[in-house]
Amino acid sequence: MVEHARDSSPREALRALLAADTEPRLRRLVHALSPREAAILIESLPPGRRELAWELVDEEDEGEILVELNDEVRAQIMEGMESAALVDAAEGLPLDDLADLVADLPGDITERIIRSLDKDERELLQSVLVFPPDSAGGLMAPEVVSVRPDMTLEGVLTYLRSHPELPEDLYCVYVVDRRRRYRGVLQVRDLLGGAADARVSRFMDTEARPIHCDTSASDVIRQFQNIDSSVAAVVDDEGRLVGQITADDVVDALQEQTDHEILGSVGLDEEDDMFAPVAVSTGRRTLWLGLNLVTALVAAGVVAWFKPAVERVALLAVLLPVVASMGGIAGSQTLTLMVRGLSQGRIQNSNVRWLLWKEIAVGLLNGLGWALVVAVVTLGVFSNLEVALIAGAAIAINLLAAAASGVLVPLILRRINIDPALAGGVVLTTITDVVGFAAFLGLASMLLL
Repeated sequence: MVEHARDSSPREALRALLAADTEPRLRRLVHALSPREAAILIESLPPGRRELAWELVDEEDEGEILVELNDEVRAQIMEGMESAALVDAAEGLPLDDLADLVADLPGDITERIIRSLDKDERELLQSVLVFPPDSAGGLMAPEVVSVRPDMTLEGVLTYLRSHPELPEDLYCVYVVDRRRRYRGVLQVRDLLGGAADARVSRFMDTEARPIHCDTSASDVIRQFQNIDSSVAAVVDDEGRLVGQITADDVVDALQEQTDHEILGSVGLDEEDDMFAPVAVSTGRRTLWLGLNLVTALVAAGVVAWFKPAVERVALLAVLLPVVASMGGIAGSQTLTLMVRGLSQGRIQNSNVRWLLWKEIAVGLLNGLGWALVVAVVTLGVFSNLEVALIAGAAIAINLLAAAASGVLVPLILRRINIDPALAGGVVLTTITDVVGFAAFLGLASMLLL
């Protein structure tokens, strides 16, 4: 009996707990979920139970759900699938989704999937795979409908009716010349509402600007915020139409960017599995903790340098966290505004200097105000005027340094191709700790010893 329990798989053990009529009901419930909802459900389960949940997914839905899973969970699921099942799951996927999927598949399975496509589909898939996934080319769907400006609206409708497979997201028809260079957009409402014998050139929107295929995902998000459309054309270096980006693609990119910034700020990756084994999670976090230890030791070294002052006046040790904390918070406020401004394209070379002086002025005013508060509180609690004045002066100096660093640190990091959202917090905290400790203990050493 015990041996039988050991031999049974977790899936069979869980299934044994389900009544005969319960599993079909669970399957129907899973089938009723959208691919994204089903992916979230699977990701929220511990690894041992994901296989059971995957068994409840209908075969025709497997491909769409695989695309929605994060990289690590997707790899785990695909590892347990047969090669034929993976090929079947990829069949029928939109080419932009298929490009995301094949990037994580073994080479032999990728070749089988590509061989199953017709010539046109293979060429379109290759046109997406050549671009980085975080670029406009990597985000785009290559399936688009294009027409010439000299066609009639009736001719366009006839062409659409005869088209074997229209794109899933047919929001508009793109207008190109004989060399397939982008010329404008024909909206579906104009196509259906215009006179049948009217030319496309009469109704096409020539002011709808395309997006270059090498544009970064963050710039794509920013451009969509500035256009009144749910779709945009993607062009190559020669201005030829190569695909389109829809609002759905932008929403996904925005979610990934947000996750990247939030998790990256503490050394995590948005593709990490929340339920990964303890050893794996520990290893991933060790590097970030080690980096923070180094920065903490730098700040501790400053305190050690002024050890005689701390030993002579024990009250200094009590106020050190206050000085460091005030600078850290003030710097984080400025840093957050800068990172947001950089990501939205609002900060340019033309306004950086003005912004720097503005933040310095804010830091100076806040520094003077809170210096007075800290000095009064210190004097009232500890009845030591000299230490109160030193603490107030250190607060003012640190808030001023925090304001300047909050502007300059993300600019410098971006200049050397380091994401300010990831590294800015660590660098800024080190600066405010070092400046705060050095100012406070340095003034104390000069005035009290």
